[in-house]
Amino acid sequence: MQMISINYILECINDEKNYFGDIWANCLNNKKRFNRSKLKEILKKMEELGHIKKHGYKNDAYYVKHYHYSLEEHVGFINNLIFTYESGITTSLKNFENKKIFSDISKDLTARKFNKNTKTNYESLLTNMTNMFELASSILWTIENTDDDELKKELKNCFKQINEFMDETNQRLLEGRKTNERILLQKDFSSKIPKAGHLKI
Repeated sequence: MQMISINYILECINDEKNYFGDIWANCLNNKKRFNRSKLKEILKKMEELGHIKKHGYKNDAYYVKHYHYSLEEHVGFINNLIFTYESGITTSLKNFENKKIFSDISKDLTARKFNKNTKTNYESLLTNMTNMFELASSILWTIENTDDDELKKELKNCFKQINEFMDETNQRLLEGRKTNERILLQKDFSSKIPKAGHLKI
């Protein structure tokens, strides 16, 4: 996975219509163009987090920077995302509590064998965790870049809620597990955390 700066992607997007080809031509990844599929993935995540909005369809589609029209709309949008990701994480956790996730873990932790039927649930858990961490990173970026004190206050509460939920998730996931499994889970858990203001794609 790669760290992608939210700010940099937004700098590559003008205030007017931005077609994919234009964004691809303007955005560079370490002085090289992004892989097209990677850039599409980044733009999809930026849209999911509310930073940009896609208009149109297929070849006629274009992106614009998205600005929420009210405090209530913005906070409501964030709370809906939190609820969606919390629900996905909680559902996956229920399938793991009091169960071994891995039937075998090598001594150097480079190989692991999943227990029957756990791989899909585990991947779903990691996906939702990644989404939640990216949302937290996005919230920190917004707090840093907005002049709206009321919005900052509300978003700080949202960030606190995410932190408390993820701490609880960590405890539930690791409780009662053996050392090797705990180390592996913590490694996977921490590898999903981006720097503030970044996505991990």
